[in-house]
Amino acid sequence: MTIEPPERVSRALSMLRRAGFRAVPVGGCVRDLLRGETPHDWDIATAARPNEMKMIFAGERVLETGLRHGTLTLLIGREPVEITSFRADGDYSDGRRPDEVRFTRSLEEDLSRRDFTINALCLGEDGAVIDLFGGQEDLARGVIRCIGDPDRRFGEDALRILRALRFSARFGFAIEKETAAALRRNLPRLKLLAAERVASELEGLLCAPDPVRVLLGYPEAVCAVFPALAGCVGLAQPERYHCYDVYEHAVRAAGAVSPEFPLRLAALLHDVGKPACADGQGHFYGHDREGARLCGEALAALRCSAALRQRVTRLVRLHHLPLSPERVRLRRLLARYGEAVLRGLLMMQRADAAAQAPALREERARELDRFETALNALLAERPAMSLKQLAVRGGDLLALGLPEGEQIGRTLRFLLREVVGERLPNDREALLSAARERMGRERDE
Repeated sequence: MTIEPPERVSRALSMLRRAGFRAVPVGGCVRDLLRGETPHDWDIATAARPNEMKMIFAGERVLETGLRHGTLTLLIGREPVEITSFRADGDYSDGRRPDEVRFTRSLEEDLSRRDFTINALCLGEDGAVIDLFGGQEDLARGVIRCIGDPDRRFGEDALRILRALRFSARFGFAIEKETAAALRRNLPRLKLLAAERVASELEGLLCAPDPVRVLLGYPEAVCAVFPALAGCVGLAQPERYHCYDVYEHAVRAAGAVSPEFPLRLAALLHDVGKPACADGQGHFYGHDREGARLCGEALAALRCSAALRQRVTRLVRLHHLPLSPERVRLRRLLARYGEAVLRGLLMMQRADAAAQAPALREERARELDRFETALNALLAERPAMSLKQLAVRGGDLLALGLPEGEQIGRTLRFLLREVVGERLPNDREALLSAARERMGRERDE
């Protein structure tokens, strides 16, 4: 099988090869091509050293993205091509990065340091696949397998543990037996990683097409990232409502929600407070509040953004909120929480229901359908849900004789409550009339 790279990649390869250096497309781009996918990124490995690459690409648009480790990015048009010198890594004393990088002229030496066989494939000058470690066979069999000794590979960089899980969830591949055993043995090494690197891999894992199988198959890995989930594994729930323990229920809920990182995080963690709130009678009173607290701590430890933490913890805190389709209650929910939160809770509760006992799923789905229909109908009316949407402003109340300050704010909030409760229309004259009546009552009192 021969493969022709795109024009920009061929141009970079040609420049390197004309200068007398071996250069090959390598890694994920080749793997994805063999799987019938269009690569998002193209990486080239070359025998040229960093200083030699700078000379070869003099006059071109170049970003020195990691020149110390032998990597630069060539911009051809607006498209990047990442190019890295063949290298052999030294020891990984911190379990995250090599103590030193030694550049080499050997493609074989460079490929042997990589993580998995399916990521060590490259294309020769004739377009034929170069496969030194059985990567094509592993692709065909659907297997994630380390190159060489898996304990050594995970010991070099513990992030490879999460990468193995992410690739398994992304491609639907199994993790080879010895690789899986080494993965489990090396889980304590995840503590060595920068939190941001863990969060990035976690996002890829949770938003992959097949996360449920992986999360259920490797609960100890998930609990290494989120220790608070450990108490959920094996924790039984009332059979009337549930057919899974708390951990499996949470995993299946995460798999049932839209593949957006905040939603899948919230679904995975929505019941994390249950172990601390279990009363031994099948009740978990207050687990939503406790879960939000634990969730906030876990996401802070991963150094997630404040916006992400706020959105996820709010969904966890409110995941049991009754979503009533009754018009006035719905208006109050909309005024208090806003459309975005209600849409998120709707998706969360649909996923939660999908992971409950089969006898409840259809009934709960119908209830949520009624809520969504009512929500859509109400929003189509463009109802006033905030002070900005009221037909009167503070200046209108000043003109009525209200003193400037808190009294105007109280009156505006009163009028909004009346409009939301549908006791008043959002009409300027009706609102001013109600404000006059309120002023009169206050004077009489």
